[in-house]
Amino acid sequence: MLNKLTSVEERYEEVNSLLYDPDVISDMTKYSALMKEHKNLTPIVEKFREYKKAEEDFSSAKAMLDEGGLDKDFRELVQMEYEESGALKEKLFEELKILLLPKDPNDDKNVIVEIRGGAGGEESALFAGVLFRMYTMYAESKRWKYEILSSNPTELGGFKEVSFMISGEGAYSRFKYESGVHRVQRVPETETQGRIHTSTATVAVLPEAQEVDVEINPADLQIDTYRASGAGGQHVNKTESAIRITHIPTGTIVECQDERSQHKNRDKAMRILRSKILEAEMQKQMSSIADERKSQVGTGDRSERIRTYNYPQGRLSDHRIGLTVYRLEQILNGDLDEIIDSLITFFTAEKLRSTNE
Repeated sequence: MLNKLTSVEERYEEVNSLLYDPDVISDMTKYSALMKEHKNLTPIVEKFREYKKAEEDFSSAKAMLDEGGLDKDFRELVQMEYEESGALKEKLFEELKILLLPKDPNDDKNVIVEIRGGAGGEESALFAGVLFRMYTMYAESKRWKYEILSSNPTELGGFKEVSFMISGEGAYSRFKYESGVHRVQRVPETETQGRIHTSTATVAVLPEAQEVDVEINPADLQIDTYRASGAGGQHVNKTESAIRITHIPTGTIVECQDERSQHKNRDKAMRILRSKILEAEMQKQMSSIADERKSQVGTGDRSERIRTYNYPQGRLSDHRIGLTVYRLEQILNGDLDEIIDSLITFFTAEKLRSTNE
């Protein structure tokens, strides 16, 4: 591991020098790639240099203690330095192990989130609307942009389904553990006897796929147009601007009707289609090693209930990691960092354990 870290540091210095090379600066493609590599290497190199400093302090203190001849007060100081630098060295070594784990290549990508009402009729559609609001408020708190790609709203303000893109650096890395079945327990506004109802909504999270990630043969596409309609069947426009694209080899179907322009709807539908096909490929790769790992990090199995939102108790429970917090209102207003950080910590530890095994 230390040899690998030394190689990483050498590469970091090499990249640093290249970034000042006039030939590299004039080539924007090469310069951007090196800037990205520099950014990825920086936290590892900084941590490694902290580790080397702690190692140096530890070795120096040990040498003085082994040599002996120190007066009582100075020996106590050296002993303290020896213990503190030793503990710091071990801590930094564990942190370096995590930094060296293979990075998910999709982490820096924009993310497409799809929310669909599940069991519970209109109440599930309203809950889908609550989740949409929660995620978009979280995105705004990160200064990320969001854009609705496709939606099927209900008359009461919910969504039968809604797809939207969140654009921002690291968006996928923060959202990727949200895939699954979300359950809500609350008293619906239409409930006259105050009974608690249970409803569900499903969330799917896809990294935005670029054309270079997924090659789609135009001959494999069936493209249909139809008139867009809103809640209750009311026509939004009288032209066939809505688009339905079917990817024949995989049977994947996407629809988009939010824009008045057929061209814009087609562009959005293709973005969703590319991401769906990329996700299917990722799922295939993950399932091929499922037997070797107890936890499939980031696969987001949609058949699994991952979280419960209990309104009467003001409680959120994430069933995957046994986390329960009693500040539901803040979470539904987009304060998701505590939940997401806990998920990242848990799944990173699982990944590290699997790597060690």
